Amino acid sequence: MGLKISSNAPTLELEQELISAGAKYVAGVDEVGRGALAGPVSVGVAIVSADTSQVPLGLRDSKQISRMAREKLIAPVSSWVVDFAIGHVAANEIDEIGIVPALRLAWVRAHQQLRIKPDHVILDGKHNWIVEPESDLFSTPISEIVVPVTMKIKADASCASVSAASVLAKVARDQLMREAALTYPDFGWEGNVGYGSSEHMAAIARHGLTDLHRKSWNLPNGPSDSDPATP
Repeated sequence: MGLKISSNAPTLELEQELISAGAKYVAGVDEVGRGALAGPVSVGVAIVSADTSQVPLGLRDSKQISRMAREKLIAPVSSWVVDFAIGHVAANEIDEIGIVPALRLAWVRAHQQLRIKPDHVILDGKHNWIVEPESDLFSTPISEIVVPVTMKIKADASCASVSAASVLAKVARDQLMREAALTYPDFGWEGNVGYGSSEHMAAIARHGLTDLHRKSWNLPNGPSDSDPATP
């Protein structure tokens, strides 16, 4: 069976509400690779303004459309947004700081690349991982960026800026994993892009872990290990 594509295209309704309320540049933000076993976690940021209109034809949440459709959207989406960036955090960094701080670090890295900084963010889901939690005296904040955040469940499907961020980040991360597959050809990353497919899990059992695997996620370390825990 193929991908089920939603008939409801994302709109700029929420973005326009925020702009009407005083925001000049609204950023849709989405992450990809959070649940992967190997490779980076990546955060896409796509910025729109009052002058942004006419959502690119076919734009959807990256999970709702095929690889070919996503890749065809890169050019029109890149020229449609005011600015965009993608931040990546590698597997060894995820092992060191944990997945939620890694999301925040990927956001910071994307934010640093932007020529135009957003003054409001739309973030998919319930958990605001952009905002730095209160730290103690012994911890160093990952992010000192101050920006209002509006949370919206399934924003990646309903808000065009978040859909754009989703597509841009997904295509960029998938390309990194396909390039990594040339160095590590045994794990099927050209297809599973680091997620826990049966092929990928079997390859880990046969060959062990690479430098691109998230070792803190209790993955099997080779033929002697079995029944890995799911992160």
